[in-house]
Amino acid sequence: MKTTFICYPFCHNFQESPVQWAQAVVFAVEEINRNPFLLPGVRLGYHVMDSCARHPYSMRAAFSMISAGDRTCETTRPVKLIIGDASSTQCIILSKTLSPLYIPMISYLASCACLSNRHEYPNFFRTIPSDVYQARTMAQMARRFGWTWVGAVVADNDYGLLAVQVFQEETKGTEICLAFVRTLLREQLAKDVDHAASAVQASSARVILVFAWYVDVEAFLTELVHRNVTGRQFLASEIWSTSSRLLSNPQLYTIAQGTLGVAIRRAPIPGFKEHLHQLRPSRYPRDTLLRVLWEKTFGCSPLQNSSQSNLPPCTGTESLEQVENSVTDVSNLRVTYNVYLAVYAAAHALHSLLACTMPNGSDSSMTSGCSSPDKITPEQLLEHLKMVNFTTQLGEKFYFQDGEIPAVYDLVNWQRGPGGTLNYVPIGRLEGSQLIINDSAVSWPGSSNKIPVSVCTNQCPPGTRKAIKKGLPVCCFDCLPCAEGEFSNVTGSSKCHRCPPEFWSNSVRTACVPREVEYLSFSENLGITLTTVAVSGSMTTAAVAVVFVYHRQTPIVKANNSELSFLLLLSLKLCFLCSLVFIGQPSPWSCRMQQAAFGISFVLCISCILVKTIVVLVAFHSARPGSASLMKWFGPGQQRGSVLLFTCIQVIICTVWLSFSPPVPHHNLGIQESKVILECMVGSVAGFSLVLGYIGLLAAVCFLLAFFARKLPDNFNEAKFITFSMLIFCAVWISFVPAYISSPGKYSVTVEIFAILASSFGLLICIFAPKCYIILLRPENNTKKFLMGKTK
Repeated sequence: MKTTFICYPFCHNFQESPVQWAQAVVFAVEEINRNPFLLPGVRLGYHVMDSCARHPYSMRAAFSMISAGDRTCETTRPVKLIIGDASSTQCIILSKTLSPLYIPMISYLASCACLSNRHEYPNFFRTIPSDVYQARTMAQMARRFGWTWVGAVVADNDYGLLAVQVFQEETKGTEICLAFVRTLLREQLAKDVDHAASAVQASSARVILVFAWYVDVEAFLTELVHRNVTGRQFLASEIWSTSSRLLSNPQLYTIAQGTLGVAIRRAPIPGFKEHLHQLRPSRYPRDTLLRVLWEKTFGCSPLQNSSQSNLPPCTGTESLEQVENSVTDVSNLRVTYNVYLAVYAAAHALHSLLACTMPNGSDSSMTSGCSSPDKITPEQLLEHLKMVNFTTQLGEKFYFQDGEIPAVYDLVNWQRGPGGTLNYVPIGRLEGSQLIINDSAVSWPGSSNKIPVSVCTNQCPPGTRKAIKKGLPVCCFDCLPCAEGEFSNVTGSSKCHRCPPEFWSNSVRTACVPREVEYLSFSENLGITLTTVAVSGSMTTAAVAVVFVYHRQTPIVKANNSELSFLLLLSLKLCFLCSLVFIGQPSPWSCRMQQAAFGISFVLCISCILVKTIVVLVAFHSARPGSASLMKWFGPGQQRGSVLLFTCIQVIICTVWLSFSPPVPHHNLGIQESKVILECMVGSVAGFSLVLGYIGLLAAVCFLLAFFARKLPDNFNEAKFITFSMLIFCAVWISFVPAYISSPGKYSVTVEIFAILASSFGLLICIFAPKCYIILLRPENNTKKFLMGKTK
């Protein structure tokens, strides 16, 4: 049986790394042929051809291998398995072409996620993880280090374009977005490099994702150096993250320092170093790659016929033992180890296929699952390749799961060495989906050695929220302050949170603080003013009472039942004092006392005035002939009883109201948002309305009676003054209703206190000021004859 590593001899731009990969095939095949336990009695063969990283070359090489029709390569037997190609695009083409023929392929470097589709690529296997995992790794690194604004420069093929697609899928729903995507196509590399460098130079993104072949990356980075572009953090794909060609380029020492890369896992190949040191063109005379390597390394031609070369002939003593280049460097075998594993996977599949016939050497015992070396079909080999399971020389389990191997990556960081050169240093590992990074071991770009910041917009500070800009990616946003009553206490918040009901946001909207409790207190200016007025009114009432007591035997005091006058003064004093109950922090008892004291005090006051008005009317009507008996029916006892009856009705209303639905303290949160208004809720609106309505009814009746008695023939007609007092009283309380409803918070309490004080002062002044004027300033008029109008 023969396997093939696809290469085609006529290519330019010689690269050293593929020479080492080709030698891994040679070494593995020779090692297997020496192994008495693996494929005993079977000798493997190989043929190496150069694909030149172009699909036409790959296709030509593949068809020449499977048809055995290319005499140039001297292939005498069709191959049953192909190891290659390195490029994902070439593998896609080859797999679709070779799939109908059931010829299996094992790639060592084609990592495109699309090749995981077993329905489209049933004959494809690989010893490198899918790009899905390294794209996920880069997305995880972007999230880990807070990079939300990332640029991308990728190969213009399935390898690069699908890697960007996976990166976008992994970051979907996060705040990470791509600032730009530029592609590099080998056929127009100079033009694409110029466009990509311009995008990097113009963009504010400081982190650049690069999925491309290392030769293209070198041209791209060199162009950035020529443009003096610095301070960029590159995320390298596995194809160039460990490239010795880039690391050894002095031009790139500054711009590439700090690069973070996903690298194929590293593993040693015992004996491979000695194999490389023993290489001689004379040992492998048909190896074109080895001949070109000798010419590039030693400057001589190993050909026996030197006329075919312009170089002097080699002496035959040249050796790679003292040469240091990409071919001889076996300190970090990554892709080379993948090639080595691919050969061993093919060998174990073949061993499994032949195992049931080889012990006795009989071909007659063959079944559908077994075969002989001369009758192996690609279809049989393909089926056994799916079931490959063996332990490597390093003690690791190797198997294919739907053509894939478990995802294991090294994470590397490009750091400056003692001589200023670049070296890649392992800083972590990816196993499956678990990302492990030693942050302290990372060397970042620039002299500050700090994690680069790559954001379209800086994170919104606490107290603000993100507002996406229309037409821009999600990572580009404005920072808007939180509204009143809302807060955000973390950086980069996408929304503001509402404060709890009893709290309000502080001035910078970063936290909720308890709302200021507001009520009409005795310590504030408004409370002091109202208290002063109420106390003044009470003291004035007391002073009037003292004057009346001192002059209680005078006609003006004795007129119209002096008991009612003293009772009226007492009720006015209570009216003034009840306003003080409305000031201060509301409590269950103060809320009940407010309306009860107010309602009963004013009913007592209006009842006294109403009875006095009735007395005036009865007194004048009893003076008419035949009406002398009227006063007998409305004497002092009846007057006191009437006041008591009117007042008891209000007491009953208040008692029922306070028993079933009393006023209670209430935290009003809806008037002033930053404050809690502590107020008394009336409880039952019907009860409150009955209290006010009853006061209004007595006042209206009193006003009407006083209005009818205002023109009675007396020098001192008290009904006239009662009319004025009731007019003021009604005007105050009619205007109170709309003012009370429209006043917020503590000002509604202020309006009610003002109405109480204003109406109380109106009653006190209108009823008692004229009497005090006569008593104190016109004592000569304080006679019965004057009051009855018998003297002028």
